[in-house]
Amino acid sequence: MSLQNSNVENLPPHVLRLVYKEVSALAADPPEGIKIYPSEEDITELHTAIEGPEGTPFAGGIFRMRLVLGKDFPAVPPKGYFLTKIFHPNVGHKGEICVNVLKRDWKAELGLKHVLLTIKCLLIHPNPESALNEEAGRLLLEDYAEYESRARLLTEIHAMGGTSGAPQDPNDGPQPKKHAGDPMKRAGPSAASVPAALDAPHADQPRGVPEMTSA
Repeated sequence: MSLQNSNVENLPPHVLRLVYKEVSALAADPPEGIKIYPSEEDITELHTAIEGPEGTPFAGGIFRMRLVLGKDFPAVPPKGYFLTKIFHPNVGHKGEICVNVLKRDWKAELGLKHVLLTIKCLLIHPNPESALNEEAGRLLLEDYAEYESRARLLTEIHAMGGTSGAPQDPNDGPQPKKHAGDPMKRAGPSAASVPAALDAPHADQPRGVPEMTSA
């Protein structure tokens, strides 16, 4: 990997130490329903997998996501992207996530765990007022049954079973870095520290550990 394509060299050493400490803690004891796949090559890019919350159209799905820490982190919030296709008002067509904690409500002391939990909560409580996917936002307000049907369909196609690990079309997902390679290979020994199963009832199925999309 060439560091010129990474933010590692742009972050002060004390920030890198704090990020490494928090990512290590998250990998060892992840929030319920979230798996962490740290990379020893680039600590500024964190891959995760979020279980679709029960009682939502996303239940039963595994949604791959990526957080990218910019050179001004933690003064500036990380950028979040869903790598698994999802029909949600606050997720754009290229996977970009719109949530206040990643914008005006960000505070440096919040940390990555707070970001991950907020994004998971967004799957439970979408915010149509700040929609990136206008069609999803409109259906959520005007025809919830149709919104639920569309969201469930995409969950079944892209986030469940063997398809949850299928690579996306390069034009469909965010590609902020060319050096990333296969995240599962990049994770190396760190992946062993991630618990093999989550507490959720369906987490022991084969789809519980998705193969990440190449970036």
